[in-house]
Amino acid sequence: MGKPDGFLLYERREDGMRDVSTRIRDYNEIHASQSEEARCRQAARCMNCGVPYCQSGIKLHGMVTGCPLHNLIPEWNDAIYRSHNEHALNRLLKTNPFPEFTGRVCPALCEKACLNGLDGNPVTIRDNERFLIEYGFEHDLLNPVIPSVRSQKRVAVVGSGPAGLAAAHRLNQRGHTVTVYERDDEIGGLLMYGIPNMKLDKSVIRRRRAKMEAEGIVFHTGVSVGDEIALEDLRDQYDAVILACGAKQARVPDVEGITETSGVINAVEFLKQTTKALPALPMVNAHGKHAVILGGGDTGNDCVGTCIRQECASVVQLEMMPKPPEERTPDNPWPEWPKTLKTDYGQQEAIHVFQKDPRLFSRTITSLIKEDNVLRGVETAEVHFSQGKMNISEERETIPCDLLIIAAGFTGCEPELPASMGIERTARNTVATGEGTYMTSVEGIFTAGDMHRGQSLVVWALAEGLACAREVDAWMMGYTNLL
Repeated sequence: MGKPDGFLLYERREDGMRDVSTRIRDYNEIHASQSEEARCRQAARCMNCGVPYCQSGIKLHGMVTGCPLHNLIPEWNDAIYRSHNEHALNRLLKTNPFPEFTGRVCPALCEKACLNGLDGNPVTIRDNERFLIEYGFEHDLLNPVIPSVRSQKRVAVVGSGPAGLAAAHRLNQRGHTVTVYERDDEIGGLLMYGIPNMKLDKSVIRRRRAKMEAEGIVFHTGVSVGDEIALEDLRDQYDAVILACGAKQARVPDVEGITETSGVINAVEFLKQTTKALPALPMVNAHGKHAVILGGGDTGNDCVGTCIRQECASVVQLEMMPKPPEERTPDNPWPEWPKTLKTDYGQQEAIHVFQKDPRLFSRTITSLIKEDNVLRGVETAEVHFSQGKMNISEERETIPCDLLIIAAGFTGCEPELPASMGIERTARNTVATGEGTYMTSVEGIFTAGDMHRGQSLVVWALAEGLACAREVDAWMMGYTNLL
């Protein structure tokens, strides 16, 4: 433990974000930074608890608290405090292959379980993590690590999102020859095209790709497995195949004509078009339009921030669930995940521009208002939940809308690829495996990430990719020494 009274001497100071009036004019990363001296003080607040819930990754009342990767958080916080940054980075990389992703986009399950949060403010664990990985790149501490011995085993990974990248990284470090297939023109999955630049600049993904290629991993982009190459052919050509294709089948609201109306777009497609078009506007954009976003999650917030940057005339975000409380309620104690109100960067920006919160809680769309099949408005109604059932009020309110962005989540994986080889799926439309395992119903084909567990967090995708790699290694070699 670095400084026994650090949590008493120093207040929590987050890295924060760039000034809102400046950042809404560009797509550069919103994250600000602090000095190394300030970072030492923040790390000094870590208490090195006897039972550090921050790294536990345990489930309480159906919600996970603490890091699913079981990062050695007290160890590297202590090392940061002592300015032993290289050692701290080594301890971080022991469990997390890509801190540059989690340090930017993870909702920080670790911080929600920090003991300091019981009666104060938690340690800035996510900021500390991002500091370490960027310190490593800036000081040339992350040179390619090339395996000295190759196993002669070959693995194909289908999908290059965080789960696929984590599995590929771990298996390559073990000495297997790994080839990654990605149908988009760039690797990263939702990291590349589902998360906007201001939250995760794409140079961060390309930087990681360059390192992985230097370590021996081969990437084939623009190749759709199932179209250009059959899954069965991959199974014949490789010793093992990992399906990490995500849960990309979007949920379509039950609103008449919503899929045929001009001016309606899926959130991920909207974000993808924006990323690919930068610095220009994409074909479908919010410039001068009244934008409505259906969905109150992180993707919906990202769409709010994107609409602000495209200079929309207005933006409204509809959330079916009621407004959460500002503070924890007695039935939601620490260290459970806090079910409290979160006002994220996009909503903050909308408040700055339009002087009001864009969110309307307990509200959904009931119908579309169109002229010649072109969207002009949406009719909404209040939603109430009683005994697990959703009840929609008979009263209606019309909201002007030229652009409707659907951010209502996903309904599992796209079924065509697993169906091509008769791979079993669950009732939730995820690829089925035994409990706690990653082998599908077809021997030699494994799965990980959202395709396996359903729509989830980047940190869970990384954890699944690493665990799947361990199982693949054991299956091919007859034993494993992977963690």
